[in-house]
Amino acid sequence: MKLTARERIETLLDRGTFVEMDKHVVHRCNDFGMENKRVEGDGVISGYGKIDGRIVFVYAFDFAVLGGSLSAANAQKIAKVQDLALKNGAPIIGLNDSGGARIQEGVESLTGFAHIFRRNVMASGVIPQISAILGPCAGGSCYSPALTDFILMVKEQSQMFVTGPNVVKAVTNEDVDKETLGGAMTHNSVSGVSHFICNSDEETLMTIRELIGFIPSNNMEDAPVHPVTDEVNRICHELDNVVPSDPNIPYDIRNIIEPVCDQQYFFEIQPEFAKNIVIGFGRMAGRTVGFVANQPNFLAGALDIDASDKAARFIRFCDCFNIPLIAVEDVPGFLPGVQQEHNGIIRHGAKIVYAFAEATVPKITLITRKAYGGAYIVMNSKCIGADVNFAYPTAEIAVMGAEGACNILYRKATPEERAQKIEEYREKFAKLGYIDEIISPCDTRLRLIQALEMSRNKNQSNPPKKHGNMPL
Repeated sequence: MKLTARERIETLLDRGTFVEMDKHVVHRCNDFGMENKRVEGDGVISGYGKIDGRIVFVYAFDFAVLGGSLSAANAQKIAKVQDLALKNGAPIIGLNDSGGARIQEGVESLTGFAHIFRRNVMASGVIPQISAILGPCAGGSCYSPALTDFILMVKEQSQMFVTGPNVVKAVTNEDVDKETLGGAMTHNSVSGVSHFICNSDEETLMTIRELIGFIPSNNMEDAPVHPVTDEVNRICHELDNVVPSDPNIPYDIRNIIEPVCDQQYFFEIQPEFAKNIVIGFGRMAGRTVGFVANQPNFLAGALDIDASDKAARFIRFCDCFNIPLIAVEDVPGFLPGVQQEHNGIIRHGAKIVYAFAEATVPKITLITRKAYGGAYIVMNSKCIGADVNFAYPTAEIAVMGAEGACNILYRKATPEERAQKIEEYREKFAKLGYIDEIISPCDTRLRLIQALEMSRNKNQSNPPKKHGNMPL
């Protein structure tokens, strides 16, 4: 069941902490009978409150007032809390349930969106920005969420689309319903626009509270440190049996991430999109860490266009907000194919290189099995700038797999000779990998925490510049 805008804010924030602003604002439109349709607040509730005792700013569209449409007046309300959030270094959360621009106000309503978008961009990388899509959001009301750091949607309740099904039908003659065009499953699994899919308003709001707990209030602070209730030197014996000895057998990389986190809890982000890479937050010794991991269970963990986009954006978020990065690597390479090449895998794959190389937070890499070719380089290799590189005894670092390499180098050899050369190749290049230590899987948690503690005071800055020109 959908909550009202005010109920959503009360559910999101600590009880009794919400302070409302601009409660009596009304729109200024006198055309098309609008002079008789004035409601105090004008369809947006805005203000500030606390989540786990930390200040956050919030605004919520009220779909019951003129379809939650944006007017010049309520755009000013939103812009005001955006400005306050930026000045005070606090996260801003938008609860969106809006039909878009208020048609009766025409260009003046569109200008309101422009003011909001510009503030989204100015706040990017300075304060966390989170958007919940709690109903249908069309046109301009999609772009502000798209400019923010995280988007949450509700299954079978939320939709986002630039143009609705009727316009699509008129322009392209395609028949499509709202859910297929821009529903929660579409944007979580196909487009990658959304980061979380939830079953209800309440679950969405609780997920936002949990997310806020992992991240700092602004780019000058560190994420909250939680009391350490899990042994730092806990031995993870279950990790000794996760990686199969056969390099062609898949396994779930989350079975390596979860045991090393405090309380074995991993907060995954975008689990339905680009499943060949896994991203998310965990805590180690009470401190937030961002994980980027290849997933051998899907496309053998190969990097493709969607995985590259997903990983690069998360890496850059962590770097913006002082969150250390751990890359867990088992990658056979970039996904080959005509479609991947024609759609720009080179351009998209370069985003991960750019993101990891640009990041100045502590960066640690753990190679569990395959680390082949260019994909090995982009996954936070030593020369890209990793601070500490670990490897399991099962790790292989090479231009390509031993079998593929020997099929090229010794194509005229007998099967017996080729099998011998494969073993020689595997052994030779394992000794030349750029790694700092080969560790036992069961010691992973302790070794990662030690590396994080060592690099906590890392002080690195990139050359002065207005900004780089990332491949987009």
